[in-house]
Amino acid sequence: MKSLFLTLFIIPFLLGTVSYTETEDIENTNPVVLELFTSQGCSSCPPADRLLKKVKSDNVITLSYHVDYWNYIGWKDPFSKADFTAKQERYAQKFYSSSIYTPQVVVNGREHFVGSNSSKLNNKIAFYSKNPSSQNIVVSNVKKTDEDYVNFNYGIEGNLTDRNLRVVLVIDERTTDIKRGENRNLVLTNSNIVVAEQEFSVNKTEGKGSIRIPEIVTEKDKLSLVLIVETDELDITAATQTAL
Repeated sequence: MKSLFLTLFIIPFLLGTVSYTETEDIENTNPVVLELFTSQGCSSCPPADRLLKKVKSDNVITLSYHVDYWNYIGWKDPFSKADFTAKQERYAQKFYSSSIYTPQVVVNGREHFVGSNSSKLNNKIAFYSKNPSSQNIVVSNVKKTDEDYVNFNYGIEGNLTDRNLRVVLVIDERTTDIKRGENRNLVLTNSNIVVAEQEFSVNKTEGKGSIRIPEIVTEKDKLSLVLIVETDELDITAATQTAL
């Protein structure tokens, strides 16, 4: 496990505009959302990356956020973003942690532990799968445009007070030859790679939105769209995913 001391601070939401329209009927879902903070430059991360791929299912949404604070050791992770490091720092503030580390997995925004701990991860998946969800969300009319955007409609059921909608684009899998750093000369397969994310405050049960497909995505990549409803305290209350 690799850790990094940090000064805690609040990262503001990524703001955007959302307009509203009618969507199809909402279905009852209760998925588990796993957010793994990882890096291609971290020698402790590949086992967690493999575990996250293994536990992925229709009811387990898996997201890999590649942080940028291990790029200095010689290998720049092509999927790393300072925004993802900042996201991890927000969780550190929530969990009253004085440091951030990789690999870290966060379950439904409510607790965290070392991402390669398979027994604990499986136990938490079983626990949260049985917990009733306080909200439901459905996505419909998902379309990729010629201008490299993904448009969609959504519907949310339940309390919207202090709720935010997180929109995430995910590459299913990518293999990389690592030339330098702690994992030099290894061929790493990363899965469920977050390549774009936006967050909106929501106050209506139906709406539509869009998110831009970044240049790192190629025509060969399989993409998924994930929508997450969470509280201002980062607790996840509903989520859904669809392949593009």
